[in-house]
Amino acid sequence: MSCIEHNIDELLAMKKYPSKLFYEGNLELLEKKKISIVGTRKPSKYTKQMVFHLSQKLSLNDICVVSGGAMGVDALAHSGAKSSNTIAVLPCGIDLKYPAVNKNLLVDIEQNGLLLSQFEMGFKATPWSFVVRNELVVALGDVLVVAEAELNSGSMRSVEFALEMGKQIFVLPHRLGESGATQKLLEDGKATCIYSLDSFVENFSEKTLHVKQLDEFEKFCSTNPIYDEVLKKFPQRFFEAELNGDVKVVDGRVFLV
Repeated sequence: MSCIEHNIDELLAMKKYPSKLFYEGNLELLEKKKISIVGTRKPSKYTKQMVFHLSQKLSLNDICVVSGGAMGVDALAHSGAKSSNTIAVLPCGIDLKYPAVNKNLLVDIEQNGLLLSQFEMGFKATPWSFVVRNELVVALGDVLVVAEAELNSGSMRSVEFALEMGKQIFVLPHRLGESGATQKLLEDGKATCIYSLDSFVENFSEKTLHVKQLDEFEKFCSTNPIYDEVLKKFPQRFFEAELNGDVKVVDGRVFLV
């Protein structure tokens, strides 16, 4: 484990610049454009698919994904980006690889990506160290994506940090009654909804967007048409795509996953 000795410009937005910042891995990732992704430890199937595909698309377009190494949304964000293009910020000493369920993932990131921590070797995670970790995750990213969260959750502390730092917040679209915190952020005008993963990635990519060629069905669905329109135009293909998880219906509209 080594200690970063130079200032990282992004961290100047924090209330207090970290007195020490330990790392294992590739520091060159700090020089790349970065997007922070946070959310619940128990995401829905829809959120799992969207987070994985979003982080995958970001990584394919040379954007580094930052998250907190936790179960659920964090692990999916790291996995989608692949270990070589992600930064995991830990609430404990780097040597502890917490949580244990993500040990293999964190070891992979340590070897190919970058692990960061404000805590000495052997320090065990505490309630307050998660808050410290969250602030660092938010500070590193150009913007914050909250994939799914409920009110009064830890993800909302990350939102508070983002608002204090003046960072733009993005959320995924959800059905009414789901992901109450992100719905509230939209209602209050504090977040922007990601209706197209490709459009979101293109806004932050510094190169020509790496996207696959869409067929007629996929092009139609990329406009987020009404469910009945898709069912009428592509009945068989729609059922196959929904079964395979290639599309998702949210509030009566169809979205490509």
